[in-house]
Amino acid sequence: MRTAAIYIRVSTDDQLEYSPDAQERLLRDYASRNDIIILNEYRFIEETGISARKADKRPKFQHMIGLAKSNEHHFDTILVWKYSRFARNQEESIVYKSLLKKNNVDVISITETVDGPFGSLIERIIEWMDEYYSIRLSEEVKRGMTEKAMRGEYQTGAPFGYISEKGKGQLIIDDEKAAIIRNIFDMYLNHGMSFFSIAQHLNEMRITTNRGNKFENRTVRYIIQNPTYKGYVRWNPNAKLDLREQKNHAVDFIIKKGSHEPIIPEEVWTAANDKLLGEYRPRYAKPDQLMSHWLGGVLRCSACQGALVSGGSSGGFQCNSYARGTCNESHYVSYRKIEKGVLAVLKEKIDNGDFDFEIVQNDLSINNNFIKASIKKLDQKAKRIKEAYINGIDSLEEYKANKERIEAERKELESQLLSSGGIKKSEKIKNIMVDRLSKVYAILNSNADKSEKNSAIKSIVKKIVYDKKSENIDIYLYYS
Repeated sequence: MRTAAIYIRVSTDDQLEYSPDAQERLLRDYASRNDIIILNEYRFIEETGISARKADKRPKFQHMIGLAKSNEHHFDTILVWKYSRFARNQEESIVYKSLLKKNNVDVISITETVDGPFGSLIERIIEWMDEYYSIRLSEEVKRGMTEKAMRGEYQTGAPFGYISEKGKGQLIIDDEKAAIIRNIFDMYLNHGMSFFSIAQHLNEMRITTNRGNKFENRTVRYIIQNPTYKGYVRWNPNAKLDLREQKNHAVDFIIKKGSHEPIIPEEVWTAANDKLLGEYRPRYAKPDQLMSHWLGGVLRCSACQGALVSGGSSGGFQCNSYARGTCNESHYVSYRKIEKGVLAVLKEKIDNGDFDFEIVQNDLSINNNFIKASIKKLDQKAKRIKEAYINGIDSLEEYKANKERIEAERKELESQLLSSGGIKKSEKIKNIMVDRLSKVYAILNSNADKSEKNSAIKSIVKKIVYDKKSENIDIYLYYS
């Protein structure tokens, strides 16, 4: 008699799906009729909701394959209700079945007979049909979700601050968490706190995310940029949101007015995101709070352009590359000396009012590229709806309505492009820079702590190059 393992997975896609218990009963009936012994320790049942798209995402499946590959011959056969329970794509099915064949383990579907000379061919056809069904179903689901997004309906898990009303897909405000969201926007917009300091504050208060995790910089950034909080729905039908890059203005994103109640007024959300777009930060910059000195992260060596880092107990800064042996010139300077020198140069710039600066648009220029690409897509849509009218697919009324909608979208995008582009060094901007420089200088001369001073100087200074030989200090300013 042959021994067998049974593998059970419930597909959430199939409305005619048998429950795990029903599948197991059918598998045991089949085994009994065909003189196959099912070993109880080899019952592999995936949790409900586990996707079949990728086999490496199914832990029970991987455990079963691991046992089948081992030197001990644990079982002769794997019984499944349908081949689609084993794999949902032809490539993975072939790979795993070939591997099992090498270990003398067969896969049998109890509802799909593939005996006879054409058995292997029939099995492949069944699997191809299952894969085709899966792909078509995925497309239909995606199309339906896109249509819901176009109507402003929310369809994913409720973000922090909301709860989902079961069965209706409607977001309802969670008053306790909504207060935290408002506080986050207030800390960022009105108190000048960085994402790092906001996350640190929330963690100190023992506040966790919906998943019970601690807050991170990117978690706070995601909250600030999430249009759900101003009453909108954001949906990308082609990919998940990249939390690292935060490409919130990607061409394919659908952002529509939602039916849920906003937590943050739209003007507050816009002000916070305008502030974020205007901030300049080196990609791998260390948070202000982790700097051991308020000049940390901005000082550079004149010989190699490497960072001057705090020496801790040495009481000064030294070129990091020199300390590692890759720069030939020592640039050690004491805290007191470099502080005095930097303040003197800043004071001179304020008094003279004659200094150069770089205009940094940061994410704004990237956003402009997305807007231009979106306008280009609208041109393609306009061409398609015209062809649909000419070919008799759409009526004149439908064509006019679609054309008006596209023109309205185009005007909105062109307005955004006009308002965000073309910053030049005008006299007005020069005066703003003098005012900003004066405020930063005042903070640096105050009793503010090192993190506040570091944040202040980074808000206007891109880098400070120190030349030890000439004792020269060059300060590179920026406007955003």
